[in-house]
Amino acid sequence: MAGILRSIVQRPPSRLQIVTKGVESLICTDWIRQKFTKSRIPAKVFQPLPGDHEKYGGDPEHPHKLHIVTRIKSTKRRPYWEKDVIKMLGLEKAHTPQVHKNIPSVNAKLKVVKHLIRIKPLRLPQGLPAEEDMAHTCLKSTGELVVRWRLSPADHSTAGLSARAASD
Repeated sequence: MAGILRSIVQRPPSRLQIVTKGVESLICTDWIRQKFTKSRIPAKVFQPLPGDHEKYGGDPEHPHKLHIVTRIKSTKRRPYWEKDVIKMLGLEKAHTPQVHKNIPSVNAKLKVVKHLIRIKPLRLPQGLPAEEDMAHTCLKSTGELVVRWRLSPADHSTAGLSARAASD
């Protein structure tokens, strides 16, 4: 039986060949490798475009330090490796943002699932918050991390003077 299979598989890759052995079927896809190899893809596809930085709001000289990553598409009917990457990034729940570092190891994982996610830079308009202020921060949908300032109780004497001045 092995000799018969070997002779069928070694035919020239002119069309799709299906070899049936019992219940399982073997599909020969040698022609796919010849059709989609890197040598057939134009080199300009792999070159970075100068307009990419303006399109995505990035600056190549000063890249942002943190990404806001949000899963926008389902992982159903996706390969197991994409599901594993989504789980590693903590994006099991859709439309829930996660903050990740802008480092090559994380960027390689993001590249695998780039068609399932949305990536935005994290903007810090008030600067990097201190450790005690982290509980009072708010992440906006625009990608800004805003620190909610705590209001300190005002002096009653100054509050009373300003209230009297406003009523007069």
